[in-house]
Amino acid sequence: MRSIGLSVMAMMAVALLAPSCKPAPETKVPVESDYAAARQQMVERLRKDRFHPITDERVLAAMGKVERHLFVDEGLRSRAYKETPLPIGEEQTISAPHVVALMSECAALRGGEKVLEVGTGSGYQAAILGELAAEVYTIEIVEPLGKRAEALLQHLGYGNVHVRIGDGFLGWPEEAPFDAVMITCSVPEFPHPLVEQLAEGGRIVAPVGETSQILRVGTKKGTSLETRDVELVVFVPMTGTGVEDMKKEAQKGR
Repeated sequence: MRSIGLSVMAMMAVALLAPSCKPAPETKVPVESDYAAARQQMVERLRKDRFHPITDERVLAAMGKVERHLFVDEGLRSRAYKETPLPIGEEQTISAPHVVALMSECAALRGGEKVLEVGTGSGYQAAILGELAAEVYTIEIVEPLGKRAEALLQHLGYGNVHVRIGDGFLGWPEEAPFDAVMITCSVPEFPHPLVEQLAEGGRIVAPVGETSQILRVGTKKGTSLETRDVELVVFVPMTGTGVEDMKKEAQKGR
């Protein structure tokens, strides 16, 4: 626990030398009621966002329920409900709340769906999806992150969220088709294996681009995707052999 208070001995010495002096106040450690209040304030910000307000009440309810502070290091918990990404180790981050809410809204879930997430990270987005869908299958390529997220999600009771360590580019074919696919790392384009695993009428949501990215939503219509662009975003890139091979093929075609 971090403290800016004086030690007991130092406080006694100060009191003897200068009885009128008051010790410096200790840093206030947030309690559960503080987190709950901050979470509701976050939901109101999402609802009233100047550029892209979140209107899906199911998404807002999920954001108000899932305890984001549990998915970050203890030293960062006072910032958990601020509109900012936070580091989670292994050179990865947990996305800012608005991005999580926006991607969840773009998936347009109604409660009975099977969802694939690529890039488990801290597990926070998976928990939000677990509130919105029937079953969530999430893949993380960085083993320490995946193991930690899996343990936390199990501890929190998300029995409908299933975690796999592996290359998310390849998806989870034995569980396909999926009603929605969410990619929480940037890709040059929608990976073909993930589009193949998408059900007819299903939606794929991903930050598309390399240096700069656009949040893009694709809806599967037969053998093609109808796409729309939502807003500019910044994500860490997808890693693994699959996406590297896709980049090489793209280079050959130029």
